[in-house]
Formats: sequence, C-alpha cells, structure tokens
Amino acid sequence: MDPLDTSAITTRRIDALLSEYGESHLNVTNKRIHWLCVPAITWCVFAGFYLLPYPYALGAALGLNWMWLAIVASIAYYLLLSAKLAAGLVLVSAACAASIYWFEATRTISLGWFAAVVFVLAWVGQFIGHKIEGKKPSFFKDIQFLLIGPAWLMSFVYRKLGLPY
Repeated sequence: MDPLDTSAITTRRIDALLSEYGESHLNVTNKRIHWLCVPAITWCVFAGFYLLPYPYALGAALGLNWMWLAIVASIAYYLLLSAKLAAGLVLVSAACAASIYWFEATRTISLGWFAAVVFVLAWVGQFIGHKIEGKKPSFFKDIQFLLIGPAWLMSFVYRKLGLPY
C-alpha cells in the first residue's frame, strides 16, 4: 500500500458498507423486491419485539417494551455509521412503531400471525430477488448486513432528495 494514498483511510465505514451491500443488489428486479421486502421485514421484526412480554417494572407502565429497545439499539448502530442516515431511520422506526400501535388498536386479526406471515413472505421475496440477481444475500458474509439493508434504501432516498449522508 502506498503510504501517500489516503483513499482507503478517508472512505467512511458507511460508504464501504453500502457499496459492499450494493454489489449483490445490482439487478433492477432484485432492487424493486428489496424496496418492498426490507421495510416489511423491518416492520415485522419490530412487531415481534413489541409482542415479547416486558416486565411492568421496567417500563411497561410508560408504554415501553422490547420494540423500543430494538429501535434504540438499531439507531445507536446507525449513529455510529452516519448521524444523518440515522435521523432518517428514526423517522422510519417511528412510523413502524406508530403503525404497530395502530394495528394493535384497530386489529381484526392477530398482530403476531400477521407479522409472521408477512415476515416469511418477505424473506421468500428476498431470496427470489437474490436468485434473480445470481448472488447470495450479503448477510451470509456478515450478519451486520441485516441492518445495512434499511440504511441502503435510505441512502437512495437521501440521494434522490439531494441530501448528504
């Protein structure tokens, strides 16, 4: 490595992760599937955490539950990578939480069953997308790519809006 070459040093971790994630998401059909399935999976994961029993003494009286812990943990991870992307993902997480609360308040079917079915269908969609792409999902290489998917989509939104991240 050339000691005067600072390109490797100046590449932000988020840029490297998004680029690596993008390498297995080049096919237009796979990208479209991801635009549908990644948000669905994210919502289902939050719904699953929402449904886990939470000790009343630890905050259930305030409306807190495991979903909020999952949201805080994921946002903390995103903050380490990009505060600006994290801000957008806070909005996405808040929308997920609000829709989960709405679903519970107005439901005619079980949130657990609904989330489980959508989760399975969304993963089937993801694997179909990767079959079309001809490349394995990134998380087979590194589990953190499960969290990079939402950030990858948010980076497209930021670019479309002309916002740096």
